[in-house]
Amino acid sequence: MAAAAASASQDELNQLERVFLRLGHAETDEQLQNIISKFLPPVLLKLSSTQEGVRKKVMELLVHLNKRIKSRPKIQLPVETLLVQYQDPAAVSFVTNFTIIYVKMGYPRLPVEKQCELAPTLLTAMEGKPQPQQDSLMHLLIPTLFHMKYPVESSKSASPFNLAEKPKTVQLLLDFMLDVLLMPYGYVLNESQSRQNSSSGQSSSSNSGGGSGIPQPPPGMSFYAAKRVIGDNPWTPEQLEQCKLGIVKFIEAEQVPELEAVLHLVIASSDTRHSVATAADLELKSKQSLIDWNNPAIINKMYKVYLGDIPLKTKEGAVLKPELKRDPVSTRVKLKIVPHLLRSRQAAETFPANIQVVYDGLFGTNTNSKLRTLSLQFVHHICITCPEIKIKPLGPMLLNGLTKLINEYKEDPKLLSMAYSAVGKLSSRMPHLFTKDIALVQQLFEALCKEEPETRLAIQEALSMMVGAYSTLEGAQRTLMEALVASYLIKPEVQVRQVAVKFASTVFPSDHIPSRYLLLLAAGDPREEVHGEAQRVLRCLPGRNRKENASKQMPSFPEMVYYIQEKASHRMKTPAKYMTGTTVLPFNPAAFGEIVLYLRTCLAHSAGVVPTSQSLADMQDHAPAIGRYIRTLMSGSQATSSSSSSKSGETNPVQIYIGLLQQLLAGVGGLPVMYCLLEAVSVYPEKLAAKFVDKTEWIKSLMNSSKEEMRELAALFYSVVVSTVSGNELKSMIEQLIKTTKDNHSPEIQHGSLLALGFTVGRYLAKKKMRMAEQQDLETNADFLPDQEELIQSATETIGSFLDSTSPLLAIAACTALGEIGRNGPLPIPSEGSGFTKLHLVESLLNRIPSSKETNKMKERAIQTLGYFPVGDGDFPHQKLLLQGLMDSVEAKQIELQFTIGEAITSAAVGTSSVAARDAWLVTEEEYTPPAGAKVNDVVPWVLDVILNKHIISPNPHVRQAACIWLLSLVRKLSTHKEVKSHLKEIQSAFVSVLSENDELSQDVASKGLGLVYELGNEQDQQELVSTLVETLMTGKRVKHEVSGETVVFQGGSLGKTPDGQGLSTYKELCSLASDLSQPDLVYKFMNLANHHAMWNSRKGAAFGFNVIATRAGEQLAPFLPQLVPRLYRYQFDPNLGIRQAMTSIWNALVTDKSTVDKYLKEILQDLVKNLTSNMWRVRESSCLALNDLLRGRPLDDIIDKLPEIWETLFRVQDDIKESVRKAAELALKTLSKVCVKMCDPAKGAAGQRTIAVLLPCLLDKGMMSPVTEVRALSINTLVKISKSAGAMLKPHAPKLIPALLESLSVLEPQVLNYLSLRATDQEKAAMDSARLSAAKSSPMMETINMCLQYLDVSVLGELVPRLCELIRSGVGLGTKGGCASVIVSLTTQCPQDLTPYSGKLMSALLSGLTDRNSVIQKSCAFAMGHLVRTSRDSSTEKLLQKLNGWYMEKEEPIYKTSCALTVHAIGRYSPDVLKNHAKEVLPLAFLGMHEITDEEKAEKEECNLWTEVWQENVPGSFGGIRLYLQELITITQKALQSQSWKMKAQGAIAMASIAKQTSSLVPPYLGMILAALLQGLAGRTWAGKEELLKAIACVVTACSAQLEKPVPNQPSTNEILQAVLKECCKENLKYKIVAINCAADVLKATKEDRFQEFSDIVIPLIKKNSPESTGIRTTKNEDENEKEKELQLECLLGAFESLGKAWPRNVETQRCYRQELCKLMCERLKLSTWKVQLGVLQSMNAFFQGLMLLEEEHADPEALAEILLETCKSITYSLENKTYSSVRTEALSVIELLLKKLEESKQWESLTSECRVLLIESLATMETDSRPELQEKASLLKKTLENLE
Repeated sequence: MAAAAASASQDELNQLERVFLRLGHAETDEQLQNIISKFLPPVLLKLSSTQEGVRKKVMELLVHLNKRIKSRPKIQLPVETLLVQYQDPAAVSFVTNFTIIYVKMGYPRLPVEKQCELAPTLLTAMEGKPQPQQDSLMHLLIPTLFHMKYPVESSKSASPFNLAEKPKTVQLLLDFMLDVLLMPYGYVLNESQSRQNSSSGQSSSSNSGGGSGIPQPPPGMSFYAAKRVIGDNPWTPEQLEQCKLGIVKFIEAEQVPELEAVLHLVIASSDTRHSVATAADLELKSKQSLIDWNNPAIINKMYKVYLGDIPLKTKEGAVLKPELKRDPVSTRVKLKIVPHLLRSRQAAETFPANIQVVYDGLFGTNTNSKLRTLSLQFVHHICITCPEIKIKPLGPMLLNGLTKLINEYKEDPKLLSMAYSAVGKLSSRMPHLFTKDIALVQQLFEALCKEEPETRLAIQEALSMMVGAYSTLEGAQRTLMEALVASYLIKPEVQVRQVAVKFASTVFPSDHIPSRYLLLLAAGDPREEVHGEAQRVLRCLPGRNRKENASKQMPSFPEMVYYIQEKASHRMKTPAKYMTGTTVLPFNPAAFGEIVLYLRTCLAHSAGVVPTSQSLADMQDHAPAIGRYIRTLMSGSQATSSSSSSKSGETNPVQIYIGLLQQLLAGVGGLPVMYCLLEAVSVYPEKLAAKFVDKTEWIKSLMNSSKEEMRELAALFYSVVVSTVSGNELKSMIEQLIKTTKDNHSPEIQHGSLLALGFTVGRYLAKKKMRMAEQQDLETNADFLPDQEELIQSATETIGSFLDSTSPLLAIAACTALGEIGRNGPLPIPSEGSGFTKLHLVESLLNRIPSSKETNKMKERAIQTLGYFPVGDGDFPHQKLLLQGLMDSVEAKQIELQFTIGEAITSAAVGTSSVAARDAWLVTEEEYTPPAGAKVNDVVPWVLDVILNKHIISPNPHVRQAACIWLLSLVRKLSTHKEVKSHLKEIQSAFVSVLSENDELSQDVASKGLGLVYELGNEQDQQELVSTLVETLMTGKRVKHEVSGETVVFQGGSLGKTPDGQGLSTYKELCSLASDLSQPDLVYKFMNLANHHAMWNSRKGAAFGFNVIATRAGEQLAPFLPQLVPRLYRYQFDPNLGIRQAMTSIWNALVTDKSTVDKYLKEILQDLVKNLTSNMWRVRESSCLALNDLLRGRPLDDIIDKLPEIWETLFRVQDDIKESVRKAAELALKTLSKVCVKMCDPAKGAAGQRTIAVLLPCLLDKGMMSPVTEVRALSINTLVKISKSAGAMLKPHAPKLIPALLESLSVLEPQVLNYLSLRATDQEKAAMDSARLSAAKSSPMMETINMCLQYLDVSVLGELVPRLCELIRSGVGLGTKGGCASVIVSLTTQCPQDLTPYSGKLMSALLSGLTDRNSVIQKSCAFAMGHLVRTSRDSSTEKLLQKLNGWYMEKEEPIYKTSCALTVHAIGRYSPDVLKNHAKEVLPLAFLGMHEITDEEKAEKEECNLWTEVWQENVPGSFGGIRLYLQELITITQKALQSQSWKMKAQGAIAMASIAKQTSSLVPPYLGMILAALLQGLAGRTWAGKEELLKAIACVVTACSAQLEKPVPNQPSTNEILQAVLKECCKENLKYKIVAINCAADVLKATKEDRFQEFSDIVIPLIKKNSPESTGIRTTKNEDENEKEKELQLECLLGAFESLGKAWPRNVETQRCYRQELCKLMCERLKLSTWKVQLGVLQSMNAFFQGLMLLEEEHADPEALAEILLETCKSITYSLENKTYSSVRTEALSVIELLLKKLEESKQWESLTSECRVLLIESLATMETDSRPELQEKASLLKKTLENLE
């Protein structure tokens, strides 16, 4: 054994020696390379030897080799073999270690193409190898990537690196690539220093430096990573750049999963070299939408690279070796990473990395302002997107970071702004962080005072966002905040004050006094943005919104007053006080004014009234309540006075309030203040007015104010104060007033005094009346003046005298004053007579109402005054006159006045019992009862009668309108009056008659009136009223207005409205609505709610209090909501504006709950769908619009089943006769479409499935098949969108959806294209149709089909295929058929296995398409067929090919032939393996097809090309192909020859000829078969193309003449062939005859048969016939025919001569018979012919002499020869001397040359007589000057030869 081993090792050593020897002998690089490539791999394998000696020897050899290789960089190593060896799993590690050394050495030396080819092998080699070797292999691979070529379509099969199966390798590769991308250019790893460190004993463990012995790696990398990228031979910066570009290209080519490579692209995009960064950026941008930035894998990787390996206090942290620890990346990379983190929600949630990135960016050592900005953006991003649970731990850290930044960083204001607004955002996310920390607020306020202007805005925003965090402060915190806000409210910066106001208003509750006080001060701020905000908060009246006012508290009046007073007295002592002229105020006027108003609001609030507006008139309504509160305050204050005594001695809040008012009024004035003072005093005059008696002068000064309203209020105030004095004092005051009025000439003073006089007298009379009532039995009291009557009368007369004043101001004042006097008591003037009497007064005032000179104000006052007279005077004599006058003073367009007149009529009609007689300050209307003893002067019955019977039915519309308003006023104000109650029916019919007026106001007034009337009746009345109303409205009976002279037919602005009182339609609708609920009385409620006239919002209108009534009506209608909601919902969209507004009002009143619509969704929908097809267009339109509104933004899961019905109904409406309805339907459909597409989202689960299931049938059957274009378009659009969003849920519906969409491809095509296509030429048509088809294929429908196809499988195909087949067969339209074909192609690639059972069906369907007249469809079907055969069974394919074969051979029409060519070509191209399996059926057909006879048109040539391509692609060279398929080829050509079609026969013949030519010799039995077939074809008449048979026979015989000599059964003999051919030579058709003669000549030549006798009998007559003598006789035909005939004759002649030459037999006898004749014939033609004929004759001569046996020794006959030669020489001289055509000369020379040669050979010179020689020499002599040198030479040679003979 040992010996055997030893000998084996000896062998090995010997072998190695030999290799050594060879290496030594290698002289050139090339030799060395050859040896290495042969021996290196086996030598390396020897390393696995067990023998030490062998291994040593190998090492020696390798050392030698290395030296030589290293010095010769060009030498190639056998890398490929080495790689194979390296991968061998059995190899010893020793061997592999050495192998890789040579791989590393050899790979970079390879040419680039080879490197690329081996690149994938490097990757395969990596698997399972040790890490350093893997690194080395990757180091080799990376530079190659730059040169790799990747396929354009990234199909998995074609990718060069097949990485899908090697996840581990991919990971390694990606890690390595990341390190390469992170590597900076020109980095040098300095290891020397580290070595010294470690040697000096500092190798403890990881020191503070993270492993002291390790040099600093580049940013983002570990020491190990840097080392492996540098490798054994580091790359230059340029190489590194190429490597990085290669990596980017590798990622672009999608060689690795996209997710894995995102980070690489991000890092590459931050590269310092432009080329790398740009490439990566572009790739990132294109992938942007595909990358899921919320994928934790991607985000975690980014964080890891950004932060490096942070040594956390965890287990892993400790384990990491120092050389593996990665540093954080450079700032440049960070700047690229953060923007991607900003895209990601996941990044915001990843803790703790998110905080680490923020802190690193804000405070890291290498950060810069750009990175800081990005980090701040990231903070914003976290604040916005991080969910609650995850942001909790982050909050404090983020806040610390931000405050630190704000405190320390001052450079960039923009950055600071971002930091501040981040604080704001954080506060709105996490208010609890801030609540405890008021210092932060202070810090921001301070910053707001000091920072740059651009930063301030951000701080302001932040503070505004923080407000919410502090709204729950308590105790000390709240006090602290108060102090803070107070101190910042007085800062000079306006923003600071603005934010302070926001804090004051938001942080504290609304009844918090100090903060309200701060706001009041702010309301006096000079800047609008500050005082505006403060006023908005203070004046936010609680009355607007009922829900809020419960919560909206206000400070109590006394507390607020005390607080203000305290502050005021304090301020008076400080510089904060305000000086104006002589007075000093505690606050500036604006703030003071606001304070007073706020106190008044508090007063009202404390008194239990809800203030609704700031207008003085509204305030007055609350006066009685305030009065009651003030009285309680005054009575209760005595007890509390001691506790809160203040310096001024005024302790009662009311007194303080009045004091403040006085102070402000004295200093600044102002209407509201004046009113507040007047109100406070008037409500409790006994106690409060007395205090002002000594201030009458001051009050008078107020009465002289420049403002009219101010004077009026002051006069009232004066009268209140004066009314508390009595006796002489009063008298003197009145006298004084009379005097001032008369004497003073300042209109202001007169005005004030006049009013004061009136008010005072009025009050006096009122007091007197009360006393009279109280003490009828007592004596008159001393208070009343003894000479009062005169004084009062004189005062009244004084006032009356001003009625006619020229100054309107005074006239109005006088009128007002008289009104006041008349209201409170009888006018102290005579009733009638001369002078100033009651009658005179009434007439004077009545005249003013219609007068155009008077102002409106004057008219208003006059009317009011007239109304007051009967109120104060029970015996007023002119009551009816006055009423009649008021009623007659109607003018157009004075609606406001009519309301005033209404009030006046009401007051005057009831006289003393009117509420106008009350004291408005003390009693409300509701509380007032007329005094018992007053005289009754009630004329209501008369007034009612006049209005109802005269004015309501007046022909003048203005009068009717006015009468309606008066009637409303009467019913409203006198609702309890028995007269009104007893005339309800009459009043109702009056109102109904006005309902149909043309103007809205009249209608509205009437509808309100009807509601009131109904409320007044008892049950029985109500029933009667309802039935009358309903009848009137529904039957439309109307009151006829008599037309008299003054009738206004068309009121201004009513022209163009419908005369049927379009208005009534609204009420009809309301009525029908009520009837539908079977509660007709609801119509009144509707009328109340349908209010929309602006009039009711005015002062006059509001007095009727309809809003309260409406609220009540709403409550009563609530039970009917379910029936009402659907109807009302629809009515809100009614095209009729009146109805729409009315119904919207009702809707708003009834439906307060937002979810009502959702609650009644089904009912509403049902109603709408039903009404979509109503017979009234208005209803249809409103239903469409309502649907459009209803479907928006609602989850429709409950009504999925209703969807088809809605769709279908809307489709019908889309084709409505009325355009507006169509538009509405279109709107609704668009919305419906959007909603349905959303519903079909896979996220919706089962609901989505159901939606698709109900929608598709409806859209496909009804929508796409609709004749209405808009409907079709919308259906398709919707389908496309649904399919995009539904994805896999479409699968079950595909069988229905796909065919429908395919049909639509044609249906939706513009019809004009079909028309154009019909009219176009073939070429245009083909171009146009292919454009149409590609348009169809890129259409949205096809897109949808392709979406569906992705999801198909076996379960669906069974249903889909039959429909597809049906469509292909019966589909109309180019698009549909083309589409079907392309669907089939897609199916063959999507699910080939599943398709197999159905392929046969599809094939037979496609067959019908193959014969389509349209070439484009034909091509598409062929294309589809080409793909389909791949998936079909063999039997189907065979049937198909047989069918095609049959078509090609049997059908005449070119369309069948074309389809065969296209289909076979497509099969060859797309399913080549199928074609190879069926080559025997296909290729012979292709061969035959190649030989198709082409007409002039191009198309058929194309087919030939297709066939040729099929043939050439599938045979091993044409000759081989014929040999291979000879049997089949012959069969098919035979079949072709037997075809009925001549063209086919000819084609067969050409194919046969081609076979014969190419195979040079056919062997039996094929030869016989072919010939027999050809001869059989020859028999019979001549037909177009029959020539080809003759040519084929000639070809076959020529090629196979040798085989023909042997007789074989079933093979025609030469004789038979000749017989048949010669027979054809006798045919009449000249063209055919020429070919036949030629053929016969060829056959005779090939078979060397002698048939000259028969042949010459046919040919010579032809030549003679064409002789010059016989041609001249012809009759002249037309030019053209003549030309053609001449050409044919010429061809015939040439052919005849040529064939004679060929057929000249080697037979002595025959030659003897014909030589003379033939020679003569030729010579004759030489003399008299065109050059072409001469040439032909000369060639024939050549053949003649060549075969002439006389010129051979054994057959010599000198005489005969001499004769022939003489003849020849005589004629040939013509040709020799032919100067024009050198070709003739050449040919003639060659004849002579031949002759001389032959004569020489047979020694017969004597036959050439001297005559001949002379002739020849002469002719040759002429040629010695020939233009062509070669002829000259030849001629002179021949001449010499001849001369030598002599």
